[in-house]
Amino acid sequence: MPAAEKAVPTSLKLPASVKHDIDEAARAAGVSPHAYMVEVLRKEAERARLREQFQRDALEALDEMQATGMGYDWDEVKDYLRARARDPQAPRPPLRPWR
Repeated sequence: MPAAEKAVPTSLKLPASVKHDIDEAARAAGVSPHAYMVEVLRKEAERARLREQFQRDALEALDEMQATGMGYDWDEVKDYLRARARDPQAPRPPLRPWR
């Protein structure tokens, strides 16, 4: 949490087994249970935001593909991803008319 951001108090009621697991994980991470919970919740909120953005981007790409009639061949995309794992400069496959 940024230093300038004001903390807002909240309350959580946890099952004892969950609290125990959090205490153990926090101890192993070398942080307080409070700091551990804040970080876990922050990360999960960010993951949810990124997942929603990914879905919006995918729908936007689908709309664009349907509007332009252009897309990528799946086999070429798979080859590109494999090549990209070896060489970050690997060229993208060409856009092609689909259907």
